[in-house]
Amino acid sequence: MKAYEHRVLIVGAGPVGLVAACCLSQAGIPVTIVETSRDLPRDLRASTFHPPTLDMLDRFGVTGTLVERGLVCPTWQFRDRQEGVIATFDLGVLAGETRHPYRLQCEQWKLSEELRKLIDADDQIEIRYGAKAVTVTQDEARVTLTIENMEDGSREDLSGQYLIACDGAHSVVRKALGISFDGLTIPEIFLSMSTTFRFDEAIGDLAPIAYLTDPTEWAVLLRTPSLWRVLLPTDPSQTDEEIKDPDVMERRLQALCPKDGRYDVVHATAYRVHQRVAATYVANRIFLAGDAAHLNNPLGGMGMNGGIHDAVNLCDKLVEVWNGRASLEITERYDRQRRKVAIETVQEQSLRNRKMMAENDPAARAAYHDELRRIVADHARHKAYLMRSSMIQSLRDLENVA
Repeated sequence: MKAYEHRVLIVGAGPVGLVAACCLSQAGIPVTIVETSRDLPRDLRASTFHPPTLDMLDRFGVTGTLVERGLVCPTWQFRDRQEGVIATFDLGVLAGETRHPYRLQCEQWKLSEELRKLIDADDQIEIRYGAKAVTVTQDEARVTLTIENMEDGSREDLSGQYLIACDGAHSVVRKALGISFDGLTIPEIFLSMSTTFRFDEAIGDLAPIAYLTDPTEWAVLLRTPSLWRVLLPTDPSQTDEEIKDPDVMERRLQALCPKDGRYDVVHATAYRVHQRVAATYVANRIFLAGDAAHLNNPLGGMGMNGGIHDAVNLCDKLVEVWNGRASLEITERYDRQRRKVAIETVQEQSLRNRKMMAENDPAARAAYHDELRRIVADHARHKAYLMRSSMIQSLRDLENVA
C-alpha cells in the first residue's frame, strides 16, 4: 500500500470529476483522479449548459472559451409537430439573476478538454489513466481505493483522506458501499441521431432548442455548433440493429421534416433511460456525485448540469472541513441539499416534461398548450418558469435546507 497521503481521491475524469478536482485544487488541496481511459471521448453526450452552471464555471476561467466554442441560445421553445410553435421562452428575462442569461449548446467533451488543460498545468492534481476502481474501504482517518492497471492487471492501493465517486451510472464505488439506487426505467428506448441537415432553414421560427409534443411520437431538436441532434422515442421491443437501420432512421427523419434526398446521419445511438437516486450521497469519508448519485431522462438537459452543481456544493464544504473550519458532519448537508434537488426538482421536472410531450388526450394536450401560452404572456410567470427550468431556483432553495 502507498503511504498515507494527504489528498482527496476522485474516481472518474468526466466533467463532474474534473470540476471537483479543480474546485479542490483552487483551495490548495491535492487530488488524485483515477480514470480508465486516457483518450477524451468526443462522442455526442450532454450538450446543454444552463445559466447557473456557466456562472459556476467562471471560477475556473473557462466559460468564455466554452461560449466561443459553443452556440449561445437566447430562446428555446415548445412546439407541436402539427401546429408549430406553442410557446417560445426568452432567457433574456433572467438578466440580473445570472451572468449568463442564455443556454449554451456546447458538447461536454469541450468542457473536459478545457479543464484537462488546467489540470495538466496543475502540480496539485494527478490523473492516473488506464486504471479502474476495484473496491474501496475506509476507517476513521482515511479511505483506501484498490485500483487495477488496465494493461497488465496488476493491482495497487491508493489512500487519501476523502474520496469522491464520479464513476457514472454503474458506479463501482456505490456498489462497493452497498448503497441502493432505486427508481424506474423509462419504457421506451431513446434514439438520438445527429445530422448536418439545417432544420432551422427548413422549419419556420425554429429555436435552437425545441421540444415537440405529439400524441404518437414526440421529438426534441437540439442545435450544436456543427450538427443538429434529433431525439425520438422508440419501441423497446426492437433490437439495436432494427432501431438504427439506416432506412428506418431515414423514414423517421423524413416524417419529422420532409426533404429532398437522404439525411446525412453522422452519428446515432439508442439507449435506455433511467430515473434513479442513490439512497444516500454520503458514507462517512466517501461521497457520490453526478450519475453515480442520480440519473434522469435528458428532457430538460439537467443531468450534467446537476452533476456539476453536486461537485461545487460538495467541494465547497470539503474545503471547510479540510481547513478545520467545519466538522465532517457538514457533508451531511450536501446529502440533504443535493438529494432534495434530485428528487423534487430534476426527477419531477424531467418526468413531467416527458409526460407533457407524450400526452395523447386531446383535451389535456390543449389545456397544456394553453397554459404554456399564458405563462409566456405573463412576465412574472415567464421568469418564474425559467428560474425553475434553468435550475437557478433549485440552487436558491438550497439555502433553506439545513
